[in-house]
Amino acid sequence: MGRSENILELRGITKIFSKGTIDEVTALYDVSLEVKPEEYITIIGSNGAGKTTLLNVVAGTYPPEKGRVNIQGDDVTHLSEYRRAKYIGRVHQDPKVGTGANLTIEENMAFASLRGQRRTLRGAINEKRRKSFRELLTPLGLGLEDRLSAVVGTLSSGQRQSIAVTMATMTNPALLLLDEHTANLDPKTAQTVFDLTEMIIAREKLTTLMITHNMECALKYGNRLLMMHRGKIIVDIDKENKRKLTINDLVLAFEQAAGERLADESILLSRCEM
Repeated sequence: MGRSENILELRGITKIFSKGTIDEVTALYDVSLEVKPEEYITIIGSNGAGKTTLLNVVAGTYPPEKGRVNIQGDDVTHLSEYRRAKYIGRVHQDPKVGTGANLTIEENMAFASLRGQRRTLRGAINEKRRKSFRELLTPLGLGLEDRLSAVVGTLSSGQRQSIAVTMATMTNPALLLLDEHTANLDPKTAQTVFDLTEMIIAREKLTTLMITHNMECALKYGNRLLMMHRGKIIVDIDKENKRKLTINDLVLAFEQAAGERLADESILLSRCEM
């Protein structure tokens, strides 16, 4: 059998929390998904639909109870999050998660440049690397290229998240995971971070999974759309069909697939600030 051309393959993924207790919850139920190179997938669903759990299983944060995870044709199902990091760049919702508060900008970026390798700062920072860090930071337009020795914990949330996006993409990962990465920012800062994200995805032709809690954003960005509900992918819309859809069309698709009304009005009524 030839090597798969898909960047990501999920086969029958089931994830259960608190298994065997009264608090048992099946967060993902028999989820299968194929992601091709350069697909930019937006994932929509209400709270508890399984969106973040899906990204955590892909990233190796949680092992699945059943199923298989392949990245670039490699079976990574049993690889730790650390060992899987060579394939993946990830930006979390909280800007504090993706950066080390007590490290400088250049120290953070040096660690990111060693993703998937044994990490040590010894020899990781030199003038050649500083030059490359400046080149990566200059397009942000935030002046951070001249502040490489600044401690990241002293920066604003928007600056930290901009650095987190840069760090997540600087090694050109096979897969970029974005978990509502502008949700905790004010609208103006969120737009700045998102413009940066869009620029990098387009420039590097990154294969991307982006969680959003907003239907307008899910339609506006990306070239494929997934809707999740109760641990399953219930709607999968390709590029050609996605560009024709309205929010009303998306609500109807959800209700037909789920067999129930859309109860979480926040994903329908909130504005896309990105």
